[in-house]
Amino acid sequence: MSSVHESKTLRRDVSPLELFYDLVFVFAVSQLSHHLLEHLTWRGAAETAVLLVAVVGTWVFTSYEATLLGIDRRVTRWMVVVVMGIGLFANSAIPHAFQDRAWAFVTALLFVLLSAGTVTALAARTEVQREHYRRTLVWMAAAAPLWIVGAAVDSGPRLWWWAAAALIDLSGTWLAHPLPGRTFRSREFPLDVPHMLERLRLFLIILLGETVLTAGRAMSDAPVDAPSMLATAGVFTALVCLWATYFGGGEEVVTTFVAHTTDPVGAVRLGVNSAYVLMAALVAFAVGSELTIAHPLGHGSATLALLLFGGPAFYLATAAWFYRTTTGGAWIERLIACVALAAGGVAAVWLPPLASLALLDAILIVTATVLARAHRKLTLSLRGAPATRA
Repeated sequence: MSSVHESKTLRRDVSPLELFYDLVFVFAVSQLSHHLLEHLTWRGAAETAVLLVAVVGTWVFTSYEATLLGIDRRVTRWMVVVVMGIGLFANSAIPHAFQDRAWAFVTALLFVLLSAGTVTALAARTEVQREHYRRTLVWMAAAAPLWIVGAAVDSGPRLWWWAAAALIDLSGTWLAHPLPGRTFRSREFPLDVPHMLERLRLFLIILLGETVLTAGRAMSDAPVDAPSMLATAGVFTALVCLWATYFGGGEEVVTTFVAHTTDPVGAVRLGVNSAYVLMAALVAFAVGSELTIAHPLGHGSATLALLLFGGPAFYLATAAWFYRTTTGGAWIERLIACVALAAGGVAAVWLPPLASLALLDAILIVTATVLARAHRKLTLSLRGAPATRA
């Protein structure tokens, strides 16, 4: 059965249980933001990146698995509930994973990945799916000793052990877990593509929503004065613009492309791979937003500039890569915006945070407006000429 045929015949709505499961990752994003805010150093950024790979990898694997198995099956529902409960323990340990809760984080992480992977390798609907998850388990087993050794050593070398484990997990996801003589062929892989696209769409909303919550918490701790209120309004404006760069027509571009491409599963894989960088970008922006709201009239710094402008720049650059690789359009506008954000980031080193935020908003408002027009044009183009990219 081809993936195109599968995507047209198996169209399951995202269930309330899957939405409930995704809420666990609101907590995870909050924990990652808190860890970075408390450790604003290059090492702290590296620690956050390692933990982020583990968190996003957990969401990716379990979301794929629930989609492949079908949430209507009892085994899938039990798996999601168990994974959600254990995942809470892993996410609660994030702020202290490099201190005294390494085992709590690693034990929960490995249980989730290996148990859910095993269930899918045994209970997936087709042999192609089961064989793919047997390969996935091999990659997970290769990374597991590194996670375990990292938990056993001191916090200093722990970063290196866990970074190696995260690199294996990330490489496996990006390469689709190949083994000698056995590789992933997306055109032959049965998958409910519309369902997985909806999961990705909702995950992006969750990431954006957590940044809104971060701004709200920062505002509740800040003085009730004009600068703090303006900073909060500026952060909200930036988030609306980031939301609009995809949901202002970009979503229609993607669904139109997937409906016409000969390899819809390949397009979904590229979207999943993008999720890692998108989450990192929004975590960085969330921390930059919290710092700006807390000290809107303070001094600029390279750290704040990297967070406030670098986060949106990486967000748009990742989307540019996705659109260039798939649809072939609406990517140049995003790269131009990245150049403008880079220039704004340089200026932000010397500007007060509130002025930097105003500059950021101006760039993002123009970007969202230009992209809305580009998305409409690209959608019409895709409808007129079937896509072949993936």
